[in-house]
Amino acid sequence: MTEVPYRIRRSDRARRVRVSVDALEGVEVVLPRRGTERDAREAMRELGPWVARRLAEIERARRELGRRPGFVPYLDGELRLVPEAGRVRAHRRGDDLLVPGTGGAAAPGAGSPGAAAPAGVSPDWREAAERWFRRAARAEISPRLDRACAEVGLEWGPLSIRGQRTRWASCSTTGAMSFNWRLLLAPEGVLDAVVWHEVCHLEVADHSPRFWSLLGRRCPDHREHQRWLRRYGPALVL
Repeated sequence: MTEVPYRIRRSDRARRVRVSVDALEGVEVVLPRRGTERDAREAMRELGPWVARRLAEIERARRELGRRPGFVPYLDGELRLVPEAGRVRAHRRGDDLLVPGTGGAAAPGAGSPGAAAPAGVSPDWREAAERWFRRAARAEISPRLDRACAEVGLEWGPLSIRGQRTRWASCSTTGAMSFNWRLLLAPEGVLDAVVWHEVCHLEVADHSPRFWSLLGRRCPDHREHQRWLRRYGPALVL
């Protein structure tokens, strides 16, 4: 088996060795503070087949998504990346997303795992674009929560936008909502289904048969969208 490159990160919170596979950051081995490089090698040797499968799944998902070079997805559409020299913040203008540029050829490290970046893009474009997507996520999700809750006579609490690797959304017992900004890289129906999932948690906190029955009435095609997210979610990166 071909050796897979990985990086090591030590954490005071880690109690055991963990291996993660991410479309943007690759393979990471998290070690307890006193963990050794030998521990990392052993973990990679033991989990090598699983790591290879995850990398293959992400690559397959990327190919099937068919991202166009120089574009990023936005719900059911896409935005064209337009680099501008001197720009610090990303800004949407119509179907263009203006991002930091260099004024010349593409800078080293500026390429995107999701789609090839255009010439002249700055290495900082992805960070600027993510900040923009976080703002856009709040603007897209808040009215969807308002509409869903008004339909069922419920209220939702504070909204936070995050960028977790594996969790797409959550609802606390107090009604506080958390959503992953990367949902804006998925089709609109997927985002709507995740919103309904969390709104249903305002009534049923667990994933009991009662919850799934409630979600099925409120969002009949939720399983289709859940399958899409399981298959393509790991590849939803800028």
